[in-house]
Amino acid sequence: MNRVQKNARLARETMAFVLAGGRGSRLMELTDRRAKPGVYFGGKTRIIDFALSNALNSGIRRIGVATQYKAHSLIRHLTRGWTFLRAERNESFDILPASQRVSEDAWYSGTADAVFQNIDIVDSYAPRYMVVLAGDHIYKMDYEVMLQQHVESGADVTLGCLEVPRMEATGFGVMQVDEQDTIVDFIEKPADPPGVPGSPDLALASMGIYVFNTATLFELLKADAADPDSSHDFGKDLIPQLVKQGKAVAHRFSASCVKSREEAEAYWRDVGTVDAYWESNIDLTAVTPALDLFDTDWPIWTYSELVAPAKFVHDEPDRCGHAISSLVSGGCIVSGTELRQSLLFTGVRTSSYSQIEQAVILPHARIGRHVQLKKVVIDRGVVIPDGLVVGEDPELDGLRFRRTERGVCLITQAMIDQLALAG
Repeated sequence: MNRVQKNARLARETMAFVLAGGRGSRLMELTDRRAKPGVYFGGKTRIIDFALSNALNSGIRRIGVATQYKAHSLIRHLTRGWTFLRAERNESFDILPASQRVSEDAWYSGTADAVFQNIDIVDSYAPRYMVVLAGDHIYKMDYEVMLQQHVESGADVTLGCLEVPRMEATGFGVMQVDEQDTIVDFIEKPADPPGVPGSPDLALASMGIYVFNTATLFELLKADAADPDSSHDFGKDLIPQLVKQGKAVAHRFSASCVKSREEAEAYWRDVGTVDAYWESNIDLTAVTPALDLFDTDWPIWTYSELVAPAKFVHDEPDRCGHAISSLVSGGCIVSGTELRQSLLFTGVRTSSYSQIEQAVILPHARIGRHVQLKKVVIDRGVVIPDGLVVGEDPELDGLRFRRTERGVCLITQAMIDQLALAG
C-alpha cells in the first residue's frame, strides 16, 4: 500500500503547527535576507518543505506556519507553493506572522508564545490533536505513527527523539526515560547525558517535535502566558513542567522514519551551520545517497518554477559541458563547464572553460569563464567574475570570503562586489 494513503484517521483530527521564525545565525550570510526554514536545500526545495511534506504525506490537512525573522522570502515561497489546500475539503493552510495580536509591543517571545498568540485561529478549526514542529530540519517522518503512540499511551505530551551516541547529545535537549519510554527528566544540553535503559551508550535527543491533546495544550499555554518568570518556550518551560507534573512519553524516530528501499539509515539532519549545510547538499550527489529525494511514495512538495529543462552545450577540448555525480535543476545551462559532485539550483548558468567541484550553487547564479571553484556555497543570484579561483589557496580564500573550519567558502554578491572595489 502507498504510504501516503494509509492511516488517515488520527491525522484528519490533527493540526500541524510549524515554528518557522528562527534566524539560524550559524548559517552566516545565508540568513541575512531569509529565515533558516526558508533557506534553499536539495536543488529545488526549501528546508521548511520537509516538515510540511511530512505533515501532508501523513494525512494532516490543517497546517499553520508561524513566521517572524526576515520572513518575506519564506512567506512568498509558502504563498506560491503551499496554498493548494482547500477550505471546502476541510483543509487549511495559515501563514501566521508575528503580528502583535496580544498587545501592540508583543512579538513572539518564544516557541510556546508563538502558538499561544494564535490560539483563537487554532481553536476555530477545533483540532483534537496538535503536532508542534520545528521547521528547520531535514528528515522524512510519518506523524500518524507518533499520533497513534500518543493516544495509546495516554500521554499529556509525546516528544519525538533521536537515538544518538551518548556524548554526541551534549548540544541537545536530552530525555531520561524508564523502560516504558516514559520521560522522568528533561535536561537541556547536559555535560553528561543520561543513557537509555538497555543501551547505556545511547541518549535520546529531542527533535523539537511535540504531540498534544489540543485542550491540554491550551491550558498549558494560558498558564505559561500568565507566568512572568517564564521564557515561554516549549523546551525550557512547558516540557520540563509536564515531565514533573504530568505524563511525558518519548517517541523514537526509528519507529516512524520513512525510508525507501534505497535508504539504509533513519535520516535526520540539522543543517544549521555552513559546513553541515554544504555537506548535506553534497551528500545528495552520491550514487546511493542517505536521503532519497526520488522516493515517489513520500514526495517532498514545494513550489516549482516554470522553467525549461537543464541544458548542456559544447563538446570541445577544455570546453565540454558535462556533469558527473551532480544534481542539475531545471532552467540551468552548463555551457562548456566541467561539473563534478555539485548541486545546481534552478536557473544557474555556467560559462566555458570553467571547472566546478563540490559546489552548492543557489538559484540564478552566474559563473563566468575560466573559473575554478571547489568546496563552495554560492548564494542566490551571485555573479562570479571571469577567472576567479576558489579552493586552492586557503589563506587567500579566508581574506575574500566566509571560509569555515572545514574549508568551505560561502560566497555572496557583497563579497564579490568588495573584490571588484579592491581590484
